[in-house]
Amino acid sequence: MSTPAPSCRSRPLRILGIDPGLRVTGYGIIDKQGQNLLYVASGVIRTEQGELPGRIQTIFAGIGEILATFQPEAAAVEKVFVNVNPQSTLLLGQARGATIAALTHAGQPVFEYTALQVKQAVVGNGHADKQQVIHMVTRLLKLSGEPSPDAADALACAICHAHGGMGLGALSTAGRRVRNGRLS
Repeated sequence: MSTPAPSCRSRPLRILGIDPGLRVTGYGIIDKQGQNLLYVASGVIRTEQGELPGRIQTIFAGIGEILATFQPEAAAVEKVFVNVNPQSTLLLGQARGATIAALTHAGQPVFEYTALQVKQAVVGNGHADKQQVIHMVTRLLKLSGEPSPDAADALACAICHAHGGMGLGALSTAGRRVRNGRLS
């Protein structure tokens, strides 16, 4: 008599994707059941114009509410690279820091992916434009309409993690972090 194979995961893996931004932070939640991806929710956290500490608090609190409401098991956050404007890069980095701080404060595992990795995993082309990403997110998740660009980017980040981070299931990243485009 042979030993039965280990049981497959009976419940879906819930993944939160986040596209950090100081004015608008996109979020998207999907469930992965086997090879199937199911849309759960998406939206944005908007901050009011004003002092930086208040905006950072809004992002931190918003991420906390999302975690409490949807209880994901993993969070995928898009990495940010230097833009043409150093001041914009600095502000974006602070929004990203608030996001990661909120996630780690809640004990949430965080996985980081570059825009190139996200686009490669979702579109199959690391240099895809925003509209191609929106189209593929809509198609992969069988959405009835297109999400906002920020929510689509966040959903794409979650899809990237669901696909192993390196393109359509090529590599599992369980328990690993992506740094400089490589798993560590």
